[in-house]
Amino acid sequence: MNIDFFADAGRLVLRTVLGALILLHGIAKLQTGVAGIGGRLVDAGFPEAVAYLVYVGEVVAPILLIIGLWTRPAGLLVVVNMVVAILLVHSGQILSLSRSGGWAIELQAMYLLTAVAVVLLGAGRFSVGGKQGRWN
Repeated sequence: MNIDFFADAGRLVLRTVLGALILLHGIAKLQTGVAGIGGRLVDAGFPEAVAYLVYVGEVVAPILLIIGLWTRPAGLLVVVNMVVAILLVHSGQILSLSRSGGWAIELQAMYLLTAVAVVLLGAGRFSVGGKQGRWN
């Protein structure tokens, strides 16, 4: 096994873990709806219907990440989704520490920066799109 094998295996782990964890949030929103997000968007001056885009960022994009198809655009959707989530819900915590001493938005930052890494690295060969896939 060469170094490329391990690099591609790392990409597989990175994108499937990110996809699975974000997808769980999407499944929860499929079950409960997006009314809470809609209210925050309205408060921020956006139409409530924009809340339905969360399904793209938390259901469609994670599935694409997991299977490794259109991986870079899917990662970019997660980046946008996380930036919006941080700005709408967690903006007051950006410069704060949690009670245990960690960064108050460390989980959101981890999702965001992991998605950035997926955008930069692509899917790798262990993906439906393949290593040479146009958007992988």
